[in-house]
Amino acid sequence: MNIVGINAFHADASAAIFVNGKLIAAIEEERFTRVKHWSGFPAQSIQFCVEEAGLSIEEIDFFVIGRDPYAKFLKKILYVAKNPLVNIPAIKDRLFNAKKTTSIDEELALLFNKSITTFNNKIINIEHHKCHLASAFFASDFEKALCVSIDGSGDFSTTMIAIGNKNDLEIIESVDFPHSIGLFYTAFTQLLGFPNYGDEYKVMGMAPYGSPLYVNDLKKVLRCKQNGLFELDLQFFRKGTAGLVSYSENNIPTIQPLYSKKLEKIFGTARKAGEPITSFHNDLAASVQKITEETILHILNFYQKKTGLTNLCLAGGVAQNSVVNGKISSHTNFKQVYIPSAGSDAGISFGAALYLQHQIKKMPRQKAILSAYTGSKFSNEQIISILNEKGIGFIQLSFNEIYDHVTNCLIDGGVVGWMNGRSEFGPRALGARSILADPRRTDAKEILNAKIKRRESFRPFAPSILKEYVSEYFELEEPVPFMEKVFVIKAEKRSLIPAVTHIDGTGRLQSVDATVSTHYHQLIKTFYNKTGIPILLNTSFNENEPIVNNPHHAIDCFIRTNMDMLVMENILVTRKNLSLSKIS
Repeated sequence: MNIVGINAFHADASAAIFVNGKLIAAIEEERFTRVKHWSGFPAQSIQFCVEEAGLSIEEIDFFVIGRDPYAKFLKKILYVAKNPLVNIPAIKDRLFNAKKTTSIDEELALLFNKSITTFNNKIINIEHHKCHLASAFFASDFEKALCVSIDGSGDFSTTMIAIGNKNDLEIIESVDFPHSIGLFYTAFTQLLGFPNYGDEYKVMGMAPYGSPLYVNDLKKVLRCKQNGLFELDLQFFRKGTAGLVSYSENNIPTIQPLYSKKLEKIFGTARKAGEPITSFHNDLAASVQKITEETILHILNFYQKKTGLTNLCLAGGVAQNSVVNGKISSHTNFKQVYIPSAGSDAGISFGAALYLQHQIKKMPRQKAILSAYTGSKFSNEQIISILNEKGIGFIQLSFNEIYDHVTNCLIDGGVVGWMNGRSEFGPRALGARSILADPRRTDAKEILNAKIKRRESFRPFAPSILKEYVSEYFELEEPVPFMEKVFVIKAEKRSLIPAVTHIDGTGRLQSVDATVSTHYHQLIKTFYNKTGIPILLNTSFNENEPIVNNPHHAIDCFIRTNMDMLVMENILVTRKNLSLSKIS
């Protein structure tokens, strides 16, 4: 059975394909369009997936859409009835978007130049949060687990809890819009001066610079309930519009201000662009992060005790909060936690396909998905052809020679763009599309921000560590394949790796497995052999854009920044190789 999963007309549009139960490819449309969180119809992603599987469009049995406009339909009607006037613009936007979602067959017919009848009885809609749950549980190796999805809102749910058992997800609880942890976090993200869709990670980065002085005040805004769930005091949010995302003609998701005047009265007016970040802002960020952690752990502890399950599968946008993820094993009775590489809405396509093949079709489950490398890949020949077209000199080397050149460059204070193998699925660079630096340097952050990133000073850089050395450097030893958790770095190790140690002594690690990331693991091992440090500083290969996808993107990023070296498979380019007069 051949299944294409699709997240369309929604932020982080994407596609994934499974052939006879096995994942073949998955990719976000933003990697092609070069627009962050692109939200249209993922035509290029779908085409890429079908081509990677080597199938004709007629051979695809099902196209599964990660959205069901009819889910909780009665509850939606009741909500609109209670908020008739303030919801008119929102209703129009949602109806227009829902109409686009139901026209998938037309989009596919246009994309593949086929009759619309080609797709008769092949299109299936799956509820948003069920896709999130499936993306975690059916990709794990757990036979049984508690499954939790938490985000801003999707198909009128904001949180969904299920018991996963073999080939079945049994929904046991859900929270309806507008009560939402994601909405709460986004409102304060906006108040702190970060208005763009997806800026929440900046608040998480700010939090360690402050003290959680406003937790008691925030408990009036977001309250935990005795039934293991939570609720918002809606007086603090704009009535009827809270949490609603709109999509421009350019398919860029935008989110209107969510906070009410009452929230501004208590916590201050929103910080404007260019205004300084003060200690108050840091303290508020710390408080928002603290209350979010407490709420999530409240949910997890309640349902762990209720079900007795010790395996946890976690997904949804809020599940990208790597700080709270790193505290689950030490603050709950869960023994194992699985979070997919694309826990955000990009993973909806992936989860939709998994839900169909396991929950509905009862196909046998496969091995756990522990690799995020499901995207584009390019051969040495393709790379050389592009470099020749651009008139850029290069050196072709063996991988052992590449490892040696790169590590010497890093040790000398250089910065390297590293493109190897298939691109990653999800928001994290995991050694396939990464920018690398020496974690021992106290000035690494300044070097990276000066040469490439030009981002806020409070945002940390991540350590990629050889899996076998995690316990030597971190207080917890767990597999973290997708950089989805933050752990405390052992006190005696922090001075050795200052570039990847956050101000609170933590690091958002990636544990690098030789069987999954062969060349990246060997590169880090080479660095270890020379320095005694089994870690590289890893940040995403981009400059205020989506992570690079192909050699053109990598070369362009290299040229317009001050990286010292670019490696694409076995091809090495240095700044000396650049002949700018020949670059098209």
